Amino acid sequence: MFAVLKTGGKQYKVQAGDVLRVEKLDAAAGDKIQFNDILMVGTTIGAPMVAGAAVQAEVIDQIKGEKVIHYVKRRRKHSSQRTKGHRQHLTLVRVTDVLETGADKSGVKAATGTVAARRVAHEAPGAAKAEAPAAKPAKAAKPAKAAKAAPMAAEAAAEKPKRAAKAAAPKE
Repeated sequence: MFAVLKTGGKQYKVQAGDVLRVEKLDAAAGDKIQFNDILMVGTTIGAPMVAGAAVQAEVIDQIKGEKVIHYVKRRRKHSSQRTKGHRQHLTLVRVTDVLETGADKSGVKAATGTVAARRVAHEAPGAAKAEAPAAKPAKAAKPAKAAKAAPMAAEAAAEKPKRAAKAAAPKE
């Protein structure tokens, strides 16, 4: 019997004995894990998931994928080049069993990605919570610019009366 499972944003069609390379999971080599996001088992199609279905697997190893190169070249007047690359972290698993029902009673650890594991550890009750930074005291409000400009204009008019009169006169 086969199943279609979802993990790491991808879907895999599996059956007992298959070896998969999936996005990194929070499990050590030799651990038994269980995938609970099952989209299809045999002829049963989920809406969106099949209730009570699971795929059990054994973690073989934590590996890195092939090197992926990202090369950018800007032509014409810019003439710059950049090469970046990385190797994706993967988990190698061997599917041991496909369960149509009874997944919640199996007692096997659910497969979680490393991001989900970090989030759970961070939100654990024993984890120290970061204190919110103290609020800064409010600054005094600045006077309006118009209020500043009015006294300066009056001072300028007092110093140079001819210019002030000329500026105040209507233009034709």
